[in-house]
Amino acid sequence: METKQENRLLYLSVGGNDEDWGIVVTTAGYQSIPPSSQYPPMQHPDTHLFAPDKGRIINEYQLVYIIRGGGYFSSDHIAKKQKVGAGTMILLFPGEWHSYEPDSSTGWNEYWVGFRGQHIDSRVEKGFFSSKKPLHKIGVSSSIVGLYEDIIRVAQKEKAGYQQMISSILLSILGTVYYKSKNDQYSDTYIVEKINKAREIIRNNVENSLSQEEIAKKAGMGYSWYRRMFKEYTGVSPAQYQLQQKLMKAKEMLTTTNKNISEIAYALHFETVSQFSTFFKKKEGIAPSEFRKRTH
Repeated sequence: METKQENRLLYLSVGGNDEDWGIVVTTAGYQSIPPSSQYPPMQHPDTHLFAPDKGRIINEYQLVYIIRGGGYFSSDHIAKKQKVGAGTMILLFPGEWHSYEPDSSTGWNEYWVGFRGQHIDSRVEKGFFSSKKPLHKIGVSSSIVGLYEDIIRVAQKEKAGYQQMISSILLSILGTVYYKSKNDQYSDTYIVEKINKAREIIRNNVENSLSQEEIAKKAGMGYSWYRRMFKEYTGVSPAQYQLQQKLMKAKEMLTTTNKNISEIAYALHFETVSQFSTFFKKKEGIAPSEFRKRTH
């Protein structure tokens, strides 16, 4: 998958209104560390050099992606050295002591990108990422390597707006890490199959008045377990998911049929037209009649 390539170390300037974008990239690069080599290499500036036996604290986030070889990692939250291998994404946090290094017998190849900004701060505050879980075993992915290469390529040219471009690519990497880590929690295919079955039942019965108890029974689950696992896996309660499907169906009917608002409301089992209109306006910001006018 990987061809031999030169080490590339980029330390980037942040200027103008880059910070207003909400996230900026401070450093990016690739390096191949042969067995029994010094780590980090001396080409790095003093601010990014550190002794692995002492560790360091930085004032930014970094995503370090190991694509060959292996080594060790420790941090404030992981006091005992953890062995890391190819396919591991290490997420470093500002103000968090950490240390990592390749195994001297194997070395490793790594990509990295450093960044900061209110957008990532907000994601951490809301629990999408945590310094308690800095290691993400996502596998060696050519698509993720391609995203790192895109960041390096665009950053090297430093064209106008490059910070906005590379920080948006970075968000794709973060989204992939979150997605893979989230789904790794559900290696039990039984749970996934049952939740997918429930979602299928809900989608196929938008115009039928199925209760949540009936959906759970049809999917072969106990009601309490169904409600808990559905929200844990999807991020929304089954009742909220059902309402989302009703909203999508309502928009489809408003756009593609000549049914009046009352007919749509009752087809979707709202008790009154007023209840449907209030629900629709709360979700879309406009009344159903106005939505129909705009789409037509």
